[in-house]
Amino acid sequence: MGFRKGTAVWVEDKSNVWVEAEVIQSTDKSVSVLTKYGKKITTTNEKLMPRDADGDHGGVDDMTKLIYLNEPGVLFNLAQRYSLNEIYTYTGSILIALNPFTNLPHLYNTHMMEQYKGMQLGELSPHVFAIAEASYRAMMHDRRSQSVLVSGESGAGKTETTKLLMQYLTFVGGRVAGDFRSVEQQVLESNPLLEAFGNARTVRNDNSSRFGKFVEIQFDRTGRISGAAIRTYLLERSRVVQIVDPERNYHCFYQLCASGKDAEKYKLDNPRNFHYLNQSKTYEIQGISSSESYLKTRRAMDIVGITLTDQEAIFRTLAAILHLGNIEFSPGKEHDSSIIKDEKANFHLQMAADLFMVDVNVLFTTLTSRTIQTPEGSIMLALDCLAAVAGRDALAKTVYARLFDWLVENINKSIGQDPDCRFQIGVLDIYGFECFKNNRYLHYNFASYLSYTSTNRDMLDIRI
Repeated sequence: MGFRKGTAVWVEDKSNVWVEAEVIQSTDKSVSVLTKYGKKITTTNEKLMPRDADGDHGGVDDMTKLIYLNEPGVLFNLAQRYSLNEIYTYTGSILIALNPFTNLPHLYNTHMMEQYKGMQLGELSPHVFAIAEASYRAMMHDRRSQSVLVSGESGAGKTETTKLLMQYLTFVGGRVAGDFRSVEQQVLESNPLLEAFGNARTVRNDNSSRFGKFVEIQFDRTGRISGAAIRTYLLERSRVVQIVDPERNYHCFYQLCASGKDAEKYKLDNPRNFHYLNQSKTYEIQGISSSESYLKTRRAMDIVGITLTDQEAIFRTLAAILHLGNIEFSPGKEHDSSIIKDEKANFHLQMAADLFMVDVNVLFTTLTSRTIQTPEGSIMLALDCLAAVAGRDALAKTVYARLFDWLVENINKSIGQDPDCRFQIGVLDIYGFECFKNNRYLHYNFASYLSYTSTNRDMLDIRI
């Protein structure tokens, strides 16, 4: 595309990403522009984007109204609205939300919910309640289940947005007679437990969800809420055994190490002494007490009905995982074999076996060998040190993932599912992605999950 003299354009800028400019000279090979800051730049047509010189400086509430729907136009429009404290903007049926990093209670009170009740999408200013209203009305009108997707970077505010969606759906859907706790309340009661076992500190966020959460809010034929369920997926299992500074492992490990008598019972002490925790030098989160958080996690377990016996088993399993990570190996006498490195490693092997409630020799054999099935029978092969470490870490990840699934199953029993529900509105909170060059693994698995959960459902979208 060629640009004539006097054309309003966007030009790339190192400090501001894009900056407003006007073409002052144009040839077949180059274009000279003058930026709003008075700087003259010579570039090519390919590195310029057209700009609407007469655009609304307050921004538009739906970016499908933009004359030029390009990257700089979108960013400029969002920035203009954000400067006016307008954190929501539509792009058709997609709602884009910018985290204000402050509480805005006036945006989410009962009066605001009453305003959006019964309104069509786009009739009022962009809002997360409008998305929730649209999904509820579509469910009642089309008699089909709906889904709302909430996606964005780590720390962008996805989980908070999910809570707001549930808050509105509870407002319009109510609850069938006989249960005075709202779905929102029941799901929130389980949050401390899910956060302890599914959240961790990342570069972007001190309390980042490292799993995806699909909250199913279930309705009867009249549109009244009859139950709910939480489905989880894509737990970041690798974090159990491998972390980088300044991130942390899952909160529950640090809570258990700071639990006092319970930590002593499981032969735990400072997180610095455990391989699965000391790969990062970040052990504490500013303003958060791990010991107090441990008590909150235990209270959350009481609320969702996990017995004291099961609670004991949960933390015994966590301790076993930490001891498992401290088992080190040395080359054995036979070729490609391995043995326990020293007395310290042997102590952790014994502790892991005791806490897993298995025979120590069985655990040792499991870690240092593998069995191959052949037509002639089973063959046991020794593993070298690297393979033994890989097997140790695989066991830790699998045990933790099974524990997490068990917790979610018990949470669902507490919330109360309705197997005979007529419709559902699913709120999909996809865990926060980071800015990597490639996120193919996440996108592939996410697409696979959507193909499963969204069958016969319509979907609305929120981008954070």
